[in-house]
Amino acid sequence: MERAITGVKPTGRLHIGNYFGAILPTLQLSEDYETLIFIADYHALNYIKTAEELKDYSLRLASGYLACGLDPQKIIFFRQSDIPEVFELNWILSNVTPKGLMNRAHAYKAMVEQNEQNSLEKDQNVNMGLYNYPILMSADILLYNTKYVPVGLDQKQHCEIARDIAQIFNNRYGKTFALPEPKIEEDVAVITGLDGRKMSKSYNNTIELFCDEKDLRKSVNKIITDSKLPGEPKDPDCTLAKIYGLFASKEETIAYKDKLKDGLGWGDAKKELFEVMNSFLTPMRDKYNYYMQNPLEVEKILQEGAKKARIIAKKMLNKIRKKIGVNELFNN
Repeated sequence: MERAITGVKPTGRLHIGNYFGAILPTLQLSEDYETLIFIADYHALNYIKTAEELKDYSLRLASGYLACGLDPQKIIFFRQSDIPEVFELNWILSNVTPKGLMNRAHAYKAMVEQNEQNSLEKDQNVNMGLYNYPILMSADILLYNTKYVPVGLDQKQHCEIARDIAQIFNNRYGKTFALPEPKIEEDVAVITGLDGRKMSKSYNNTIELFCDEKDLRKSVNKIITDSKLPGEPKDPDCTLAKIYGLFASKEETIAYKDKLKDGLGWGDAKKELFEVMNSFLTPMRDKYNYYMQNPLEVEKILQEGAKKARIIAKKMLNKIRKKIGVNELFNN
């Protein structure tokens, strides 16, 4: 089977945009591809500054994916930091990567533009982790000879950079890496948030995936609507309807939209949305709470996944070492 891989930074609590835009499409890939999912904890060092936070967020992320239906018998699920081979490959790739390629990375460019707008030195607050992270990300992808990389529309560049680096390496040392391709689920790439914009933590418009019923109801009630009164026709493509469609069947969504067009009040519309969301999320919430209360079980799953991932990683790194003229690894 061809291979697909994705990494997720443990930088906070999961929200429904994460689920429909990234988690669900990735889990579905395992039906057709050998799939690897890893917790990108070393990437998160740019955002998380304490050991306690990194441990907590990593556990939450692992518990969340398991609660969403990740089957460790079908998907290789592991932690980036448990694969030492990726950090060796990171250095190897650093020596074939042009600086200009890193200058064009979105995260770095955004930081430079922000500094220039604030009349600061262009590299103010830019550390080498931020600047070089696309190379480590490329190592994450290329180490497993990956064919497909599930990404959102705004993350397509990550895969393109890995592809560029792979081509540079292949041209210098001979064909070694497969050229990865981004795999984007166009119809769920952007999930609408509370204010009608893309759901994002940076906009503070998210709905947490595993919050309790009380907080879920509060979030639904915060969804912005217009001032139309009960009895007045509502826009069937409003934010409420878009979110409702994620959790309900096609028939239920059509019926919900018809009610909006017939004048369903916003209060009742939000109540119906809460009910369909809560019914969908309750089983996942229960599983999430179970895993959070049993961290040793989560750790066992991650360690077993790391063993499987390292079998692939060692074989690939031996091939790479031979290409560049470095002794192969010992079989340990």
